Parts: sequence; structure tokens; C-alpha cells
Amino acid sequence: MMLDRKSASHHSERVVEVIAHETAQFIAREAGIESLITVIRAVPFAHGERVTVFVSVFPIEKSHAALAFLERQREALSNYLKNHTRLSPLPRVDFLLDNGEQSLPEGSVQ
Repeated sequence: MMLDRKSASHHSERVVEVIAHETAQFIAREAGIESLITVIRAVPFAHGERVTVFVSVFPIEKSHAALAFLERQREALSNYLKNHTRLSPLPRVDFLLDNGEQSLPEGSVQ
């Protein structure tokens, strides 16, 4: 039984890695030049039915526009993932901002 959990955990980690990598490729191909959007990490939720992709945006002032762009491109990303991965079922991808350095108190060490 322990092996099954470990195997399922490894599978979940691999799915998240693939989604993070392919989402970064999609963003690099589709995003404009007004800002730099970088995938930081991805985290699974709801037993793998959803994945939250955390992104960093530079300049920070473009964060709202970048997140709005990603939300508008969700269906295109889903189609891209269907064509570039063998994931089935494909989890829903949500986006959150993770500009870590921006939220640290002054003088903090990461």
C-alpha cells in the first residue's frame, strides 16, 4: 500500500513538472513584449483536477495585465497542453502571482 501512495505521489509530481514546463513554453511563445512572465512553480489541488501555476511578472506594474492575459488564454493553453503532452485527464490550470522578492519585508533574507 505504501508503494502505491509513493507511486501516486511521484506521478502527481511529474504531471505538475510537465504542466509547469509546457506552460512556460506556451507563455514564451504567446506573451507580448510589454512584460516578462516567468513560471515559478506549479502546485496540484483537488486530487490533481486543478493545478495552480505561480508566475512572476516584471515589471511588477504589469502584473494585473499579465494575469488578465493568462486568464484570457486559458483555453488556448489547454489546447496547447492537449497537443504537447499525453496528460489525461487534463487538469484545469489557474494562475497566481508570485513575485517573492516584492513581498518580502525590507532587509529580509530569502
